[in-house]
Amino acid sequence: FFVQYIPMAAVRFLSAARTCCRSMHSNPRVWNVYLSGEIHSDWREVIKKGILARQLPVEFTFPNLSHEDSDDCGALILGDEAVRQNYDNKGAKMNLLRTRTLIEESDIVCVRFGDKYRQWNAAFDAGYAAAKGIPIITLHPKSLGHMLKEVNAGALAVCEKPEQIVDILDYTITGKLPAAKDGFVPMVQRVGPGNPAP
Repeated sequence: FFVQYIPMAAVRFLSAARTCCRSMHSNPRVWNVYLSGEIHSDWREVIKKGILARQLPVEFTFPNLSHEDSDDCGALILGDEAVRQNYDNKGAKMNLLRTRTLIEESDIVCVRFGDKYRQWNAAFDAGYAAAKGIPIITLHPKSLGHMLKEVNAGALAVCEKPEQIVDILDYTITGKLPAAKDGFVPMVQRVGPGNPAP
């Protein structure tokens, strides 16, 4: 009943005021965000640039982004292996020194799954973070939603674009919301003041 009598300008004003008030209580802490997963696109750079542009207190960590180095590290440092399984095992354990430590030190873990390769290590990182009680955000094309349904069920947000992660981190840290997309109707306009129960 109240919906048709609430001017849209008033709704926007209230929304802006709410965001302003929440942003004034932002936490000055530095957030540690681990960026796990696919290494063949610029998704990490998109997120880092977005965070830098908004001047958010975030530090990023990530696994070794060189596929070749992460394969060869164990055998190169500890001694070569003729059997591929042993070669891989040495490298995997050495990479876990980095990934386990950085994930455990993270406030949030973002896990990207691309559509070109199967990122089993990214799924492991997501599971490890979940087991440690660290919040997870997943990022992947919509086409992978079914294959990743169990991983997504453990995530607190599921994104299709890296820009969405920037918006989530901004909201998490400052309380600021991005501009509403065309057609979005705020809840106060849908149900009226006081947000009555449905």
